[in-house]
Amino acid sequence: MSQITVSNLTFCYEGSYDNIFENVSFLIDTDWKLGFIGRNGKGKTTFLRLLQGKYEYQGSIGTSVVFDYFPYTVTEEQEQLPATELFGELRQDFELWRVLCELEQLALNPECLFRPFGTLSHGEKTKAMLALLFSGENFFLLIDEPTNHLDAEARQVIRDYLKGKKGFILVSHDRELLDACIDHVLVLNRNSIRVEKGNFSSWWENKERQDNFNRAENEKHLREIGKLKEAADRTARWAEKNERTKIGFDPIKEHDRFLDTRAFIGAKTKKLQSRVKNTERRIEDEIAEKEGLLKDIESPVDLKLMPLDFHKEVYALAVDFSLRYQDTGKKDEFEDSETRRVIENFRFELHKGERIWLKGANGCGKSSFIKAMLEKAGYRAQEHGAEVSTLGQNGSREEEGDGKKSEMRMEGILEIPKGLKISYVNQDTSFLKGSLAEFARKRNLDESLLKALLRQLDFERVQFGKNMEEYSEGQKKKVLLAASLLTPAHLYIWDEPLNYIDIFSRIQLENLILKYQPTMLLVEHDAVFGEKVATRVVNMVPSTRKMP
Repeated sequence: MSQITVSNLTFCYEGSYDNIFENVSFLIDTDWKLGFIGRNGKGKTTFLRLLQGKYEYQGSIGTSVVFDYFPYTVTEEQEQLPATELFGELRQDFELWRVLCELEQLALNPECLFRPFGTLSHGEKTKAMLALLFSGENFFLLIDEPTNHLDAEARQVIRDYLKGKKGFILVSHDRELLDACIDHVLVLNRNSIRVEKGNFSSWWENKERQDNFNRAENEKHLREIGKLKEAADRTARWAEKNERTKIGFDPIKEHDRFLDTRAFIGAKTKKLQSRVKNTERRIEDEIAEKEGLLKDIESPVDLKLMPLDFHKEVYALAVDFSLRYQDTGKKDEFEDSETRRVIENFRFELHKGERIWLKGANGCGKSSFIKAMLEKAGYRAQEHGAEVSTLGQNGSREEEGDGKKSEMRMEGILEIPKGLKISYVNQDTSFLKGSLAEFARKRNLDESLLKALLRQLDFERVQFGKNMEEYSEGQKKKVLLAASLLTPAHLYIWDEPLNYIDIFSRIQLENLILKYQPTMLLVEHDAVFGEKVATRVVNMVPSTRKMP
């Protein structure tokens, strides 16, 4: 066991005016299973890169261990390599037998290591990279958001796997994962960094208890300061009134007063003025003691939503609905087209006031069904980051990807009533480019309202001057969520809205949905969030049929 010592760490990106870290100091053990918690944009990923020595900084980071980071960076050329060759390029100490031992714990078929890495699913890539990460020896591991985009089954496998490991920092906003896998937390508070023993739930309970105590102490100090200010003001008035009697008096009305009385009055005034100064010092002490009590308290603002009311009760209806993709392009003259059935005989109803949690394994067609709904509703996909497409005859459309054209064909019944307004959050953020002003103009949103809502989601003002390409993934997702909340709609369709979103913002969104109860269709792998907000769960089963 060794330690990582951080002393007076200060870091700021070149060209930026705000420090990400300022005189930060703490100590952690390399045997810990450490969960890293903090708001989006507070510097979690930046700190992991500082540990790796990727940026210059002030202060010191002392350790005897070597760091390794997940996810590994893989180029487009490396995507074409079999995983065994790729792993040899990523890690000089790569040993196949060690990786195979880890794959067994991750329930992943070793056959995938001999396929081109780019052909693996997102879940297979994640598991394979984790197996490589933990196959080494004497490394302290930095794991950044390992469960994003993974379905419930894959998340359970990752949770079970990490339970048996130690010696890592885990950056995650998945509350179930943090509770299952960590024994310490490293928290980026608003104005401090705190290391604490326990998992997420124990830290959250302690934080709420401490925040409530600090609020009560703050109220007590405010009352005491108020009383002291009243006393100081009253004493000052007495002193001033007394001082005015030093010179001049009526010998008839004040027959017992003599010229020598002036010295007595002066001494009394001086005593009162001394009392005022002592009270003012006590006020300053109370203020100093009060300062800092609220600096780390998270007080998420209650967000607002004004869903529109639609005249029909049924917002969406699918009966015996099937969807398949027909690959119409060919890479060469010998390659045949292929048909992939994604959804088969699916039945679905969405009624006014329902919040449906659409669940299912990756690849079962959840996002494809959402896109089909959007097109049936006449949703302007290009303006909102959905795939650009146009419905053709017989409910078909064409898409392009991987050098092929893919035509989506729909069969059965899928009905969306005319006039239904939809607010959509895409799971993809790669299309976000340019300034917030340009984004607001494209979406017909009020720029000042968009920025005000982002501030409520804990956006720093300095971010408003940057292009969205420079935002973290969590900040990009908040832009899409804010745009959705500002778009008047009858139906809110959110496709994996919480990837990279911090825990505090997730709680804000939970409270928002429960308060305003909009009609929603939600695809989300955060089980805690889904269980809290959903009124009904619909499970999708992937189609295994391949059309001739």
